[in-house]
Amino acid sequence: MFESDFERNLFTLRQEKLKQIEALGQAAYPNSFAATHTVPEIWARYHDVSGEQLEAERVPVAIAGRMMANRPAGKAGFAHLQQGGERLQLYVRKDAVGDAAFDVYKLLDLGDHIGVTGYLFRTRTNELSVHVETLTFLAKAMLAMPDKYHGLEDVELRYRQRYVDLFMNPEVREVFVKRAKVLAATRKFFDSRGYVEVETPMMQPIAGGAAARPFITHHNALDIDLYLRIAPELYLKRLVVGGLDRVYEINRNFRNEGISTQHNPEFTMLEFYQAYANYHDLMKLTEEFITFVAQEVNGTTVTEFPIPKGPRAGEVVEIDLAKWRRFTMREAIIEFWPDEFGAKPTEAEIAFSIDQVLMRAIRMMHAHFPNWATVFPPETEEQGWAEAEHALKKLTIQIQILLQHVERGLPHGKAISELFELLAEEHLIEPTIIYDFPLAVSPLSKQKPDEPEWVERFEFYIGGFELGNAFSELNDPSEQQRRFEMQLAERERGDDEAHQMDADYVRALGYGLPPTGGEGIGIDRLTMVLTGSRSIRDVILFPLLRPQVREAEKTEEE
Repeated sequence: MFESDFERNLFTLRQEKLKQIEALGQAAYPNSFAATHTVPEIWARYHDVSGEQLEAERVPVAIAGRMMANRPAGKAGFAHLQQGGERLQLYVRKDAVGDAAFDVYKLLDLGDHIGVTGYLFRTRTNELSVHVETLTFLAKAMLAMPDKYHGLEDVELRYRQRYVDLFMNPEVREVFVKRAKVLAATRKFFDSRGYVEVETPMMQPIAGGAAARPFITHHNALDIDLYLRIAPELYLKRLVVGGLDRVYEINRNFRNEGISTQHNPEFTMLEFYQAYANYHDLMKLTEEFITFVAQEVNGTTVTEFPIPKGPRAGEVVEIDLAKWRRFTMREAIIEFWPDEFGAKPTEAEIAFSIDQVLMRAIRMMHAHFPNWATVFPPETEEQGWAEAEHALKKLTIQIQILLQHVERGLPHGKAISELFELLAEEHLIEPTIIYDFPLAVSPLSKQKPDEPEWVERFEFYIGGFELGNAFSELNDPSEQQRRFEMQLAERERGDDEAHQMDADYVRALGYGLPPTGGEGIGIDRLTMVLTGSRSIRDVILFPLLRPQVREAEKTEEE
């Protein structure tokens, strides 16, 4: 509990204050307070009511909250009470509250919870305030509030002690209020379109529905290993087989993978499925959904967002969530092909000779920079130019590695997908749909009738990263069986994120899955975009963090 001798001594001092408060007739930790208003309600109703009108009406109030400021002086004092992220001034006079209550007031510390009754008035400086008539002690803050609880130097502490972050920084509280509005707007959108909200298992015998590394646990009574859900997809599609034509779930997923500004091992997803629809129907629905949620949460489709990576990393840009553009994956590679790589490839070259495309880009770069060692001097007057060239060199190295993987047998479809991520993803700042994916990276998607190596799948991007993934669902049980077997072969070659065989799901398809479109959208990432947050940790109340002891050891090692 205590992180220093100072905290331990302070705790002892405040225990003594608590005894003094009890001696004055107040309970140490009462179990309730009968409030008539909240602080936000008072501000909403009386913020523009004049002092004369308040004096004439003598509005009685009873409010409770945390004391965030206190200025006692002689036989009177001013304090600020915080509740619901808003503060209201209190005026406490000894002759109004009585000797005992005023003595309690003088024993209060910042952070203590109190309840007061009184009436509203305006001070000489016209500040809306409560003239206190009774004061009830409710709970003591046994630890001192930080003097200043913001800034990059405290970012880890804010995540670890979110309970302090929330009451010290109203803007943090607002982020999570908006997150709640995102969830409410999501339910409103889908409920109004005839979708049924459902719940599917979070512990599953087979980790399916996505390509990810799962967490494993064990059920003692059944003596079986279970996996924390990486996606609810296969269960939701079972429900469509069962006749629930429109279903959605706001679910927690768990993936035993890395942590970054965009990834947390535990995260929230929206997944929905619509029978008799395909990926084109879902593209339209996605655009409508994002626009609707933005309006519900922010009252506008325009948001400001800091670009997370790439040459414009950190730049805050204005994004209109009602203005969308669309590219096929091949079109996106062509669109964002660097000029330094020479002539843009054709769609046919990308599809059938990706190795030649990569090799040509590398040759062009070697011709552009014949001496790699001296291309990037440590100091230059044109710092911006140097940074751009450095990014280009890094990209070229990544493409060289990709070419090596292709030469070692990496499927062309996977190479195309990786090339897209290298070239295009960081440029997708405005809302953008990328559609038509390679079959090799889409084991659950329906193939395009005229291009069997490509599938009816799309992802959408905002702010330079992916927020959602959707496709026309594969509903041929024989083809699904074949795809699972292909994934098993990938697992045998060492890909521990490849799909496992789910024989029961194949059996479910045998009973007939209608033409269906399905999609998953990251609620955490969507909240990031709508609140302008730089990290996924800023929109998760209690993100997973390295244990503090380990963090200290790491710092010592460094």
